[in-house]
This record gives sequence, C-alpha cells and structure tokens, in this order.
Amino acid sequence: MIKNIIWTVIFSTIAALLQSVLLYRLKIYGAVPDLSLGILVFCAYVNGTMNGQVTGFFSGLFYDFFSAAPLGLYTFVRTVVGALAGLIRGMFFLDKIVLPMLLCASATVLKVLLLFFLHFLFVGIVPAYPPLSTPVFWVELLLNTITAPFLFGFLKLFSPLLIYKEKN
Repeated sequence: MIKNIIWTVIFSTIAALLQSVLLYRLKIYGAVPDLSLGILVFCAYVNGTMNGQVTGFFSGLFYDFFSAAPLGLYTFVRTVVGALAGLIRGMFFLDKIVLPMLLCASATVLKVLLLFFLHFLFVGIVPAYPPLSTPVFWVELLLNTITAPFLFGFLKLFSPLLIYKEKN
C-alpha cells in the first residue's frame, strides 16, 4: 500500500507542476484542468478511504508548497476529497466515460465548496473562490469533467504502480 501511495503522490506532484507551468499558459477564463485532483480521485476510488486520505494529505501538502495559499489549505481540502472518493470504492462499476466524469465533477464541486466555506471561516487568509458568480468555476468544472476519461485511461496504464492488490 505504501508503494501505491508514494507513486500516487509522485504522479500528483508531476501533474501539479504540469498544470502550473504548461497548462497555465493555455488557461481559459483563468481556469485550467486540475489533473492532480483527478489523479487523487482515481487512486482513492480504486484503493479505498485510507489510501485516499493519506494520498490526499501528502499531495495536498506538496500542492501547498507550490501555491501561495496558506500552508495546510490544500492539504485539508484534498484529504477530505480523497476520503470521500475512497468511501464509494466498489459501489459502482468503473466504466471508461461516465463514472470518471461524475467523480471528477463531484470532486471539483466539493473542492470549491470547501474552499468557499473555509473562506468564511478564515476571512482575509483564505482567498475567495466564489462558486457561482464567476466563469472560472464553470470552466474548471467543464475542463475537469472533459479530461477525466482521458486521465483515468492514462492512469490505468500504470495500474501496477497505482492500484493496491490485496494478497490472499
């Protein structure tokens, strides 16, 4: 399990660097697809709650170091997202298109709602992310939803590294 968590954090860190350096130049209305969130959702869904929480914590911690946000903000958000994505492990068949889109769209909405809630708790410290008033949220939601099937398909190529197989 530790090997899977380490590889997931490595993939998430690479994705965070990719989206902050390369994809940032291709942003639409200030939004880019959150690939590291999609990686977290994939690994949490296929590996379960504990893996999702630990992966969310460490990938969020690295994401905090890359961003100008207060230390611990993305650690908290991604830990919650990873835990909730892991809770529904095995409830649905992981198809190629619909479930990845639903999972990534739900994770994006949850991320934005958590950031919006934390903004009210820590006014002036946590930057505002108004979910309905700006096109940034809607474009990010659309981008995350559209890229999800491609991202999940790509991640399935690395199943031995990312998916934990229980030994009998």
